[in-house]
Amino acid sequence: MDYGKIALEKHEKWHGKIEIKTRAETNTSDDLSIAYTPGVAAPCLEIQKDVNKSFLYTRRWNTVAVVTDGTAVLGLGDIGPEAGMPVMEGKCVLFKAFGDVDAIPLCIRSKDVDTIVDTICLLSGSFGGINLEDIAAPRCFEIERKLKEKCDIVVFHDDQHGTAIVVAAALLNALKVVDKKPGDLRIAMNGAGAAGIAIAELLIRMGFGNVILCDRKGMICEGDEGLTSGKEAISHISNLQHEHGTLADAMKGADVFIGVSGPRLVTKDMVASMNDGIVFAMANPVPEIMPDEAKEAGAKVIGTGRSDFANQINNVLVFPGVFRGALDVRATEINEEMKMAAARAIAGIVTENELSADYVIPEAFDPRVKDAVASAVAKAARNSGAIREI
Repeated sequence: MDYGKIALEKHEKWHGKIEIKTRAETNTSDDLSIAYTPGVAAPCLEIQKDVNKSFLYTRRWNTVAVVTDGTAVLGLGDIGPEAGMPVMEGKCVLFKAFGDVDAIPLCIRSKDVDTIVDTICLLSGSFGGINLEDIAAPRCFEIERKLKEKCDIVVFHDDQHGTAIVVAAALLNALKVVDKKPGDLRIAMNGAGAAGIAIAELLIRMGFGNVILCDRKGMICEGDEGLTSGKEAISHISNLQHEHGTLADAMKGADVFIGVSGPRLVTKDMVASMNDGIVFAMANPVPEIMPDEAKEAGAKVIGTGRSDFANQINNVLVFPGVFRGALDVRATEINEEMKMAAARAIAGIVTENELSADYVIPEAFDPRVKDAVASAVAKAARNSGAIREI
């Protein structure tokens, strides 16, 4: 199918993929007096006394802003905020379909960190959470950090943390297939942008052995000159033996390869040099190595970002349930405990009878995912004290 051609026709027909529907009755004058004036003054005054009651009397509790500056949209790059709107609307559709979360796209005409942060902060009283989307690194790190300092609602950069959570979930189950322990692993990663650094951080926090992160120059090592702030931070907790060399060097003897980089950057020889390797080649639409080639080279478990191969490692398994759980308990943040809980919940959905080399991660349409992730995230939020009391 020519998805591009069909999508263009459908988008013209849809004239936008989302709309707003009313929940209040508007059939009589009494209905209007309750939903609007004069009755609406009562909840207004209650919120004036306690702003937290806005989560009780308005739809704020279930509404998320999907925010972009249009600088890293899908694989298209810096195409601008308006051009990124179809993707943001699509994300809103996924929020509703897979998490029953209302989401509003906000495409900001600025690349200035402080302008973007101030804009979101000024609007944050209308939302229960902020989902940052398709913002280029390293600016995305600074935007997220500053928003977390200034806002008292959930801030989540899905490209970073959603990807990290779903990779961790898939890896937890892949290890069961090859009978290896997390702490014994050598993990070679390629791609040190927002997703790569977030994956490395979460895997290290969860005790997944020695993670060696590579960029275009090769292995990132503590003490290297010219590192970005994100690479500098990860260098202090990764590459424990302070190795230098290429991606091929990093993959020699590795138990796991994780790619969030570009097409066909991994060869069969590189996979063959691994130790009964787990290969997650997630570059889209063309992975770092095609699954058939990785299998021929000896990989035991293979995952990609694509739906036409086994083990699709897809963020849609993460963000709807994470936000559902966070919104349900009026969370003030999505912390590390909540991320780890989400990863374990996703992994736990795959039963012992279902688990195989070709099935280490649930499918996107698995109806068990939302409730499992939401419940785990909500519990972790409560246990870690990251909730707002009303």
